[in-house]
Amino acid sequence: MSHGKDICAWLRACFLVFALGFSVFGAWAQNQVSITAFQVEREEDAYQLSAQFDMELSSAVQEALLKGIAVHFVFDAKVYRERWYWSDKLVATVQRHVRISYQPLTRRWRVQIAAQPIVQSGLGMSLMQSYDSLEEVMSNLRRLTRWKIANTAQIDAGAGHRLEFGFYLDLSQLPRPLQMGATGQPEWELAISKSSRLVTDAAR
Repeated sequence: MSHGKDICAWLRACFLVFALGFSVFGAWAQNQVSITAFQVEREEDAYQLSAQFDMELSSAVQEALLKGIAVHFVFDAKVYRERWYWSDKLVATVQRHVRISYQPLTRRWRVQIAAQPIVQSGLGMSLMQSYDSLEEVMSNLRRLTRWKIANTAQIDAGAGHRLEFGFYLDLSQLPRPLQMGATGQPEWELAISKSSRLVTDAAR
């Protein structure tokens, strides 16, 4: 019975790919993202990242959302302790996963946020919010506020540290048929990265 359900789900996904009314190979407006503000501060026992982005979704991504296909985004932060005698050591790593979906029946947008990938079969620990419009969703997605990226205990004040930040649209979470068609296509590519020195108390 479950095998039959899997086949039906796969067929529905295939149908959605062709029913979206667009070609993933067409000349659509591309996704755009840039970082407009970026700051790391120490607050008591943690280092926190705040950032703002100028971000727009391509027509292809927006159309997929309106057809009921959830789109996943990932914020990724890694802190390395610099070592002159060896490769830098990874001392802290965190992620924020954001799942955006549209409910046609209620015409409401839903955003789920979690520290791990969000899957339908088990949502786990996640924060869920609802919005009236995609613009409200994007306003939320365009900023990070005091996101904890490391504990002070993980940071050696006597050494240099480097923060590697990344943000991207996670194609691996798309339905398989759409995933294969979207891979490598500009209208589905949305990603940005930034590297910066982490200023510790000893370096101030």
